[in-house]
Amino acid sequence: MTASSEVFKSEDAAQQAIKAYYESQESRMGYKLVFGGTQHFGYYTQGTWSPFPIDKSLRRMEEKLIGWLALPAGSRILEGGCGVGHVALYLAKHGMSVTGVDIVDRHVEQARQSVRKANLPKDQVVIEKMNFEHLEAIPSTSHDGAFTMQSLGHAFSAEKTLAGFFRILKPGGRFALVEVERRVNPEVDQKNPKLTEQLSMINVGTGMPTNERSHDGFYKGLLEGAGFVDIESRDISDNILPVVRMFYVVLLVPYLLVRLLGIEKHFVSMLAGTAGYVGYDRWRFMVVTGTKPKTESK
Repeated sequence: MTASSEVFKSEDAAQQAIKAYYESQESRMGYKLVFGGTQHFGYYTQGTWSPFPIDKSLRRMEEKLIGWLALPAGSRILEGGCGVGHVALYLAKHGMSVTGVDIVDRHVEQARQSVRKANLPKDQVVIEKMNFEHLEAIPSTSHDGAFTMQSLGHAFSAEKTLAGFFRILKPGGRFALVEVERRVNPEVDQKNPKLTEQLSMINVGTGMPTNERSHDGFYKGLLEGAGFVDIESRDISDNILPVVRMFYVVLLVPYLLVRLLGIEKHFVSMLAGTAGYVGYDRWRFMVVTGTKPKTESK
């Protein structure tokens, strides 16, 4: 599957897979019921068992993001893959100005509705329908910071995407990514071929070419290649474990049923919730941050 899927060969195919996933009833219902529409994991203290209350864990992750960006209030920040705007609004409530971009029509519409209801100052949060791999419409050196929160894995060309983020940042600007990183590239991972196939099936069904390519140190290397300095990597896998474990417990029986029926590829969120826990040693949940140099290298 890793070699043949069009999702990993064509940007258009990847885009269509992304849109189909986020418009699917399984995806929409799952995010709504579990995360209230938010599309990222929550942050827990190491050793925590219970994932509840989930909403507080989501806000903790967003609070952590502010710390990882390390920017003062009033900074203009670009969010790549903003979803329905929950992270952008959290940052705005803490004094940031945010440009959020997303390619899913429903996300853009809901995010704009949420911004209007928030009664924020004009243009404090701006939501645009835009592919974060194509930021040409955004002026160079126009933002103090940029980040992705579990969205960079969807990029068809992660290198091109990072170059775009680098370009729109001011000198000294900060970048942060919070993403799942594979420990071993699937092309060479033969420890458990069935699990490797399932993880690739998830990436096909969710449109995640970059996640499929990733391996230990992959995201750190992306930032280095783009020109960022002062790069720091943090493995926070244990800080999301409570909700990963919860997905497995809740979804195991229904997943076994759809697997028995041979239709697991049509229930990609369910597959992710079970295979993600079974294969917990195959991936890491990483935070990687970097700074655009204040002066350009010669």
